[in-house]
Amino acid sequence: MRKVLVVIGSRANYSSIKSVMRAIQAHPDLTLQLVVGASALLDRFGSVIDVIEADGFAADAKVTMIVEGETPATMAKSTGLGLLEFATMFDMLKPDVVVSVGDRFETMATAVAASYMNIPVAHTMGGEISGTIDESIRHAVTKLAHVHFPANQQAADRIIRMGEQPDTVHVVGCPRIDLVAEIARSNGHLESADWLEQEGVGAHITLDRPFLLVSQHPVTTEYGCGEQQITETLMALHELQMPTIMLWPNADAGSEDISRGMRKFREKYRPEYIRFYKNFPIDTFVRLMLTCGCAIGNSSAPLREGAFVGVPTVNIGTRQGGRDRAANVMDAGYDRHEIVAAVRAQLAHGRYPSDHLYGDGTAGGRVAEVLAHTPLRVQKRLSY
Repeated sequence: MRKVLVVIGSRANYSSIKSVMRAIQAHPDLTLQLVVGASALLDRFGSVIDVIEADGFAADAKVTMIVEGETPATMAKSTGLGLLEFATMFDMLKPDVVVSVGDRFETMATAVAASYMNIPVAHTMGGEISGTIDESIRHAVTKLAHVHFPANQQAADRIIRMGEQPDTVHVVGCPRIDLVAEIARSNGHLESADWLEQEGVGAHITLDRPFLLVSQHPVTTEYGCGEQQITETLMALHELQMPTIMLWPNADAGSEDISRGMRKFREKYRPEYIRFYKNFPIDTFVRLMLTCGCAIGNSSAPLREGAFVGVPTVNIGTRQGGRDRAANVMDAGYDRHEIVAAVRAQLAHGRYPSDHLYGDGTAGGRVAEVLAHTPLRVQKRLSY
């Protein structure tokens, strides 16, 4: 049996690989190993480890690797700590293949450690285009990886043009869509706000009228601008005065700038229409997307999962610049007036048809089957 080691370092990582983990557990020729680290262990980012364990997964190892500060320097240092710690964990667990998810700094540490140790790397969600440092990390990991699992043919074509062997590139769809499809099939709209009231801080939110779902993260290549950027978004929300569910930002460089802007806004305006949350269980977030009037911010979720469920989306700024998108997305700059106009247009439009741009909801099983049977080799060579 092949031992497949999955590294999870954030809430986004987990939602992006959960269906694959379930499929690996269920496959007769595979054994799942799990390493959890980075912000997934921290309470201020929602203690994702608790969600993982509540879902029935047990971590074989936990890696503390975040250097506090959320600056470019601490981001680089956290990557270095991850490289040191992951090498130790991989040496201890001796996996046959390591799965590296997406494009975050812990993804880079995972791929570098495994590659140097002659452990094949399988990479999900490669070949895509976006803004911020994620664009560079994603393609760097592609060049370190030995098995590729892009979400669509466009991404697969880019991977092959980067010189990867075509027989190592498997178009499987995005594993995040698997969870969305599963929930959507079960009529997954939120019918009760009880859980929302038990968690978070701020306004009392009901689901009996349209609400906004907001998630905005720092753009690492625009470090130092985060407070100004989030203030424009918050002032747009202040003009709209709609019930709003808002997430705190991730752990990237500039996170404190975003958080500071949110704290200042709360103290000055005391908004009676926004409730703030550290994190959501994956199924709750999907149900919120299925139910909300409009998703706002710069997360990839409304572009990826949002395409499948047809959620009207306002994408702000450059963080998702160039990413493949469906008809449900309208772009706005860091300008409160642009954001307000775009939100009102999306609310007037309503839901969009489902688009399978990022998959049809069957990625997990496909990934597990490839991992069980594909030849694994660590020697790489350009294909042109």
